[in-house]
Amino acid sequence: MNLDFVFGLPADNHGNSGILVFVCRLSKMVHLASVPDTVTGEHAARLFVDGVFRHHGLPETFVSDRDTRFTAAFWQTLFQLLGTRLHMSNADHPQTDGQTERVNRVLEDTLRSVCAATPRTWSERLPVAEFALNNAVHASTGFTPFYLNEMRHPRVPLTLRGGTESSILSGGEARKALSSQVSDLRPVSATGGVLYRHQVECDQPST
Repeated sequence: MNLDFVFGLPADNHGNSGILVFVCRLSKMVHLASVPDTVTGEHAARLFVDGVFRHHGLPETFVSDRDTRFTAAFWQTLFQLLGTRLHMSNADHPQTDGQTERVNRVLEDTLRSVCAATPRTWSERLPVAEFALNNAVHASTGFTPFYLNEMRHPRVPLTLRGGTESSILSGGEARKALSSQVSDLRPVSATGGVLYRHQVECDQPST
């Protein structure tokens, strides 16, 4: 699993200005969490347990850049106790963490596009951005990360309308598609919960 940070974002209402990015090296599954620029190793570990471990368990190895957040004694001790190794990227060979860097570029472009009018709301869009990343076909596997993990496709508004989507996107097309998926699922207030502003048409079961 690859771990990395994206910093330099406008501070949201909770004081977060960065994103902690986890990428599965096998399935390309992505998990995101908003963090402050003062995030500690302990905080990052809790986010890993809350957002990744409870769904997938522990990976055999972690790949990270030379960031003090990952070289802290807490991380090293935790990984040793759990039988997990922390591999450091070689500063002269940044491609060892290339998967996360590519995800970071797509993520930043997507958030910049969908949050242009309200840049401080980027953290509110992270769940849908994460879903869009995991529901996009990856060129190296030929499948979506969601399908490789669940062996099924998630139900989305497009599915409810009876549509299909089979094209494999890359580069600018992928970023455009991600922006479209995120912008189409804007949460709106509603009595008793949250709805998504997206027209859904489906057959109701007969009674």
